[in-house]
Amino acid sequence: MIDPKIIYEDNHLLVVNKPIGWLVQGDKTGDATLTNWGKNYIKKKYNKPGDVFLNPAHRLDRPVSGIVIFARTSKALTRLTALFRDQMIQKTYVAVVKARPQELNGALTHWLVKDETKNITKAFNKDKSSGKKSILNYRTLMYDSGHSLLLVKPETGRPHQIRVQLAKIFCSIQGDLKYGYATPNPDKSICLHAFKIEFEHPIKKEKISLRATPKGVYWKPYLNTINELD
Repeated sequence: MIDPKIIYEDNHLLVVNKPIGWLVQGDKTGDATLTNWGKNYIKKKYNKPGDVFLNPAHRLDRPVSGIVIFARTSKALTRLTALFRDQMIQKTYVAVVKARPQELNGALTHWLVKDETKNITKAFNKDKSSGKKSILNYRTLMYDSGHSLLLVKPETGRPHQIRVQLAKIFCSIQGDLKYGYATPNPDKSICLHAFKIEFEHPIKKEKISLRATPKGVYWKPYLNTINELD
């Protein structure tokens, strides 16, 4: 696997560009995690004795790449958690999807229900008693060879939200067998990348804006367009 890349670091935060295939936190597989990688990085760089405090403030699915924020102190973690809860952190993704949305730009609202036993989420157009209201905004950036490049800004942060909401409008993400794409990507990735994140630093109160360009053969036709984004 490709090693993660540090894109921002101070005494309070560690922000990493997660490659595909990495778990953010441990699961039943026992595979290596981005959290442990970050702890080892800090331990070696700063010659820290004992356990290193490092906690992710959010997660990305294993086949998804892009920006993950870690808190290096409990104070930073508490404040980051509040920022995410209050939707004060703006996340922007890029996605390659099959076909082209009927509406090239728009907002999607669904009620999502997670099946924990099957690890799959279902989207409903109407309110469900067990569902969580989920909203995302998208914009079509380009269309080529039967696929579209979308810019996606979720307003909520639900499990598999972007994947299932795009599938609901017949625009499954490339490689995402779980949500309707016909064929896998050979590297087990899906073409969804956390491209940009904007927030107020939880301690310094400065505005932070970070971005990370996706890597891999599937992204090559779209990189010029992505690199021209604000």
